[in-house]
Amino acid sequence: MELQNKATSLWGDFFRVDKIQIRTFHVTWFAFFLCFFAWFGIAPLMAVVREELSLTKEQVGWTIIGAVSATVFGRIAIGWLCDRYGPRLTYTWLLVLAALPVMGIGFAHDYTSFLIFRILIGLIGASFVITQYHTTNMFAPNVVGTANATSAGWGNLGGGATQIGMPIIFSIIVGFGVNDAFGWRAAMVVAGVAIMLTGLLYFFFTTDAPDGSYKELRAQGKMPPAGETSGNFLHALKDYRVWVLFFIYAACFGIELTIFGTLALYMFDYFGLNLVTAGMVAASFGLMNLFARTLGGIFGDNFASIWGLKGRATWLFIALLCEGLALMLFSQMNELFLAIPTLLIFSLFTQMSEGATFSVVPFISKKSLGAVAGVVGAGGNVGAVSAGFLFKGEMSWDQSYFILGALVTAASLLALLIRFSKEDEIEAEERFDKGYTQHRRDAARKHLETLGLSAEDIEKVKVFGSREAHALKRLEGLGVDLSDVKFKHD
Repeated sequence: MELQNKATSLWGDFFRVDKIQIRTFHVTWFAFFLCFFAWFGIAPLMAVVREELSLTKEQVGWTIIGAVSATVFGRIAIGWLCDRYGPRLTYTWLLVLAALPVMGIGFAHDYTSFLIFRILIGLIGASFVITQYHTTNMFAPNVVGTANATSAGWGNLGGGATQIGMPIIFSIIVGFGVNDAFGWRAAMVVAGVAIMLTGLLYFFFTTDAPDGSYKELRAQGKMPPAGETSGNFLHALKDYRVWVLFFIYAACFGIELTIFGTLALYMFDYFGLNLVTAGMVAASFGLMNLFARTLGGIFGDNFASIWGLKGRATWLFIALLCEGLALMLFSQMNELFLAIPTLLIFSLFTQMSEGATFSVVPFISKKSLGAVAGVVGAGGNVGAVSAGFLFKGEMSWDQSYFILGALVTAASLLALLIRFSKEDEIEAEERFDKGYTQHRRDAARKHLETLGLSAEDIEKVKVFGSREAHALKRLEGLGVDLSDVKFKHD
């Protein structure tokens, strides 16, 4: 069953927080932002942690792997929980419970205890699946790619903000006269408290769907029973496209996670930058999420408006190919003034690839959206875990980056394997056109109200969908007298 009353516009109603769809959008990207901030909060402080705990290069490598390993299982499970209990309750409990290991890492006293907490903190990365699930519930097909990409991109921004924010928080705390060992621990407590409070915010200011909670909708017969979610999950696992997207997401989001975990230390060791400056350079990679991932979703929606679902897959191939080539180029940079612009180009295409991926995900299976989002999202962490092994051995990190770039370039070809049935294409086109038509109708109503037309007169105005509007424009260009043309009304 298709959820009703989804928003058909994001930017046009951006500040209308009285609308549940828009309010949920803002709360969910902010929650994801703080999750990312806490998830990678320790990364820019690793130079201090490494010295205090006397960590070897191999041990640092294992902490990088540990930071993203538990997320694999968390993301798969969280998709099923969203389908069964709804995104509101699922996100609330995740935020509250994940705050505990974020604060608890302050009790780490050796490599083993630090690694355990680092693994547990990784569960918070499952928040991504809920963010994408919730925005898909709230936005119509004509804008869902943009909404998904923007909420995820602004959430990922937390990974860049933490590269600047945590060293600043650390410096402020140390400025009160405490030692470095206490400073990094207290900084993580600040991050943990923030996400716990956000869990309460999520509970009180969002709903599962535009028309209410899953519990209410199931009681009204507007949604399938909760017991069907297990069957839908297994159905998703049998679709080869889910696994293609699994590996594709490993090649974009998995790479981004790897960069978040390694870049500050890479700039510290290979370019001789201090802790704060290295963090700022690393932050520039994450801060591209302010617009880059959104661009990936916008291009996905625009390609779909011209070439349908096939267009979304084609754009995904282009973005991923450029990402791989840019990473190989960055790995060869030895001068800082060349490395930074190359890093930004690489970041642009990495995040556009992520946005492009989740402009495809909502169209794989409507009845198992949580399962699809969970499995694909887990792919990103599998990619990060796999990439992490390149950074724990004797291989230089610039060589590791080059190898990753080559693998991403090869993985881009997988996007060309994504196919949709004719029925899927037709249905997606109709849903896209329906959302686009509603968006045009809402925009027209605002202008007509400004001109003083009554509600009764406004309802009589015919608003054409995207296909009809395109046909009219072509007919006008051919000189057809439209007064003689009769239109078939629904």
